[in-house]
Amino acid sequence: MIKAAILDDYQNVALRYADWSPVAKDVEITVFNKPFASQADTIKALQGFAIVAGMRERTAFPRAVLEALPDLKLLITTGAKNNSFDVKAAAERGITVCGTGAVGNPTTGVVFGLMLELTRRIGFENARMKAGEPWQVTIGKDLEGQTLGIVGIGKLGQRVAAVAKAFGMNVIAWSQNLTPEKAAELGVGYATKEELFATADFITIHYQLSERSRGLITAADIGRMKNTAYLINTARAPIVDQAALLEALQNKKIAGAGLDVFEIEPLPIDHPYRKLDNVVLTPHLGYVSEQNYRKYYPDIVEDIRAWLDGKPVRVITP
Repeated sequence: MIKAAILDDYQNVALRYADWSPVAKDVEITVFNKPFASQADTIKALQGFAIVAGMRERTAFPRAVLEALPDLKLLITTGAKNNSFDVKAAAERGITVCGTGAVGNPTTGVVFGLMLELTRRIGFENARMKAGEPWQVTIGKDLEGQTLGIVGIGKLGQRVAAVAKAFGMNVIAWSQNLTPEKAAELGVGYATKEELFATADFITIHYQLSERSRGLITAADIGRMKNTAYLINTARAPIVDQAALLEALQNKKIAGAGLDVFEIEPLPIDHPYRKLDNVVLTPHLGYVSEQNYRKYYPDIVEDIRAWLDGKPVRVITP
């Protein structure tokens, strides 16, 4: 029987969120619930598996890992692309790479959840009330009337802009290719990068990580932010100069940050972010929604069945 590995099922839902019967007679499924500690551990654990299904970028498959897995024939990612999979190396080794569909824009909710927690302190006050502490100690800042600066105004950035407007926020945007005419067409204010960082009360990043966007938000950009401003990052950590951001937060040069993504995930227990009271942290929840999972896992089953039948679907090529 063919061995298949389902990786990084942190919530133990993979086998519940899909009907696996279409492949049950042909495939022996092993579910891994915890992240691998290292690349070496990944290689050791996945020996003998012909099929591996990853969850987004939780486990990377660079060339070195692929070359150390001689039995691997089908590699699946949730979503339509995965920057942590070396698709070219997979193709060279005859490994088929397939993706899945996705549902909605779950990251949008996380963006505003982080903003609301930073300003209205809902979770903080909830914890205080349940601990029996004195009534009401925070004074929140309303989002209405505040300026939201969006870095990257693609599909997700546009969705965030629409929600921000519903909150009564003023929305400005910048990206490397944005023009004043396109901004007007999208219904947002145009700003240069320098203007956006100097004037926005909240800055939210919606770029995909690439060589062009790595380090896009520099120490100089962070230095332009108002000391009352907040940075939200639900995109990818390397887009932002992490040392500069940490220094600004530690020295209260900006009001705070809401972070869903980190250079190392899971975030190390001793990371300085965990000790800062002006930072709200979430464990990369951007794509983690029930609706998404109920699309991801059935599509994984379809990918496996189609590959077994010699007619792979949603194939990702270099």
